[in-house]
Amino acid sequence: MKARFSKLTLVTVALLTLTACSQSQSTSSKSSAKEESKQTQTKSSKETSSAKDTSKETGKEESSKAGKSDVKVDSGVSYNGSYYSVKGKYGEVMIANKHYPLSPDFNPGEDPEAVSALHELIAAMQAEGYPISDQYSGFRSYDTQVGLYQNYVNQDGQEAADRYSARPGYSEHQTGLTFDLIDTSGNLVTEPGPSKWLLKNAAKYGFVVRYQEGKEKVTGYMPESWHLRYIGKEAQDIADSGLSLEEYYGFTGGDYVDKKKRLGLTSQPQIEDKVI
Repeated sequence: MKARFSKLTLVTVALLTLTACSQSQSTSSKSSAKEESKQTQTKSSKETSSAKDTSKETGKEESSKAGKSDVKVDSGVSYNGSYYSVKGKYGEVMIANKHYPLSPDFNPGEDPEAVSALHELIAAMQAEGYPISDQYSGFRSYDTQVGLYQNYVNQDGQEAADRYSARPGYSEHQTGLTFDLIDTSGNLVTEPGPSKWLLKNAAKYGFVVRYQEGKEKVTGYMPESWHLRYIGKEAQDIADSGLSLEEYYGFTGGDYVDKKKRLGLTSQPQIEDKVI
């Protein structure tokens, strides 16, 4: 009985051991399968994320290339995808002229610092008795400039309009740093008194008179005594130099590369009635 019991016990123990081993292998196999699944999912997730990042970078590069267009960039001029700029003494100086355009999507609104300085300038002129209005012409979006420029083309023809109005995407008003002063009669400031005051004092408030006498070939525009561009601290150095922004910072100015480019606009000069 003892021998049989002993054999039976051994057989039972062996069976239990085999069962336990089988369960252990099964559990290990399941655990391994789960781990492989997790690793596969993690790898797939990383690959997907990497693909998205690569796609974003590619999109940024393509956008940057499209924005640069065919502009020949001067040494020292940078492009960030929305606008061109140069490095001034106190920071970045945005460029907008007939050679360096702004992105149609660039829509910064009026610069708060520039607006604050403008109000101080206007108050100073008013205190000295000049009839300057609190109203002014400031920021213009790309779309606004499209309509404005078209009206001038219709009125005077494109060649004439290009001397005093910027084509869409080339206007300094789109930078949010430029303002046209208006007198209390609602006209642009052109009188000798306030015009001379601006040439002498605008820099004290961080502004330069952007388009001055004798600079049309460099700036591309006829003189505008009312057109102020905010620069900040360096404005005084620029004013003292007697140079335009193009001359002072050394970037290309002048006329458009393609003077006859129509930009999808239609020229419809008005014909004056003549009494014969």
